[in-house]
Amino acid sequence: MSDLGAGFGYLMKGQRWAVRHGRWFGFGLLPGLVTLVVYVGALVGLGYGADDFVAWATPFADDWSSPWLGLLRNTLVVLVFVFGLFLAVITFTAVTLLVGQPFYESLSEEVDRSEGGEVPESGLPLWRDLWISARDSLRILLRVALYGIILFALGFIPVVGQTVVPAIGFCVSGYFLSEELTAVALQRRGMVLKDRLVLLRGRRMLVLGFGVPLTLAFLVPFVAVFLMPGAVAGATLMVRDLVAPGGTDGDGAAQATAAPAPVTPPVPHPHTAHGS
Repeated sequence: MSDLGAGFGYLMKGQRWAVRHGRWFGFGLLPGLVTLVVYVGALVGLGYGADDFVAWATPFADDWSSPWLGLLRNTLVVLVFVFGLFLAVITFTAVTLLVGQPFYESLSEEVDRSEGGEVPESGLPLWRDLWISARDSLRILLRVALYGIILFALGFIPVVGQTVVPAIGFCVSGYFLSEELTAVALQRRGMVLKDRLVLLRGRRMLVLGFGVPLTLAFLVPFVAVFLMPGAVAGATLMVRDLVAPGGTDGDGAAQATAAPAPVTPPVPHPHTAHGS
């Protein structure tokens, strides 16, 4: 359980880093603000157009009498908007990271630089970095969608569907949110998606301690914008320790890997060496 606290500690360290480095905090806000404006516009458009969409999708109900026609279509309008809001929440981070790839990569490099040691660079052209990010984000979103369908079906189970399933859903979202955020620093270190997932699976509780609180906070879009710079910084700090020799301990400090003592061959006695 100490890994849960350590993961949350990285999240807090990242936010403190962003606050202490005000210029980088402002720099990291720009992609989130741009994405937020686009998403708000899309949701407003969905709110205005949901009625027409539902009416178009349910022509069979045109002849229904009141109140059944209104009940059906009003319910579907609400479901369409809720589904759109759900998509906005689960895709916001991926789209923001894609839009802000150059911003967040520079921010992540600055975190490495401020902490000392090596500052890895991908060495790839920008278009290649964007392509890899978009491809990997799509793969992650497909996995999230698959889990979402399964959890949605399980949500109809009485009691369990209203208690356990939502908790699992937040854990799944937190895990993949952490993957998206750590990808900025791990991609600079040359790690492909498969290797990144293996690395994170090895420290699930650490990853959940970082990602689940952030997922809860990201349910409020404006909060997500202001937490993004610190989230990228915290993910970079976590990556620095995860890829360090020996990994990390529960407090986030690098573990020292004990090297075996060298074996010194016995020195033969001068008399026995000549057979005497």
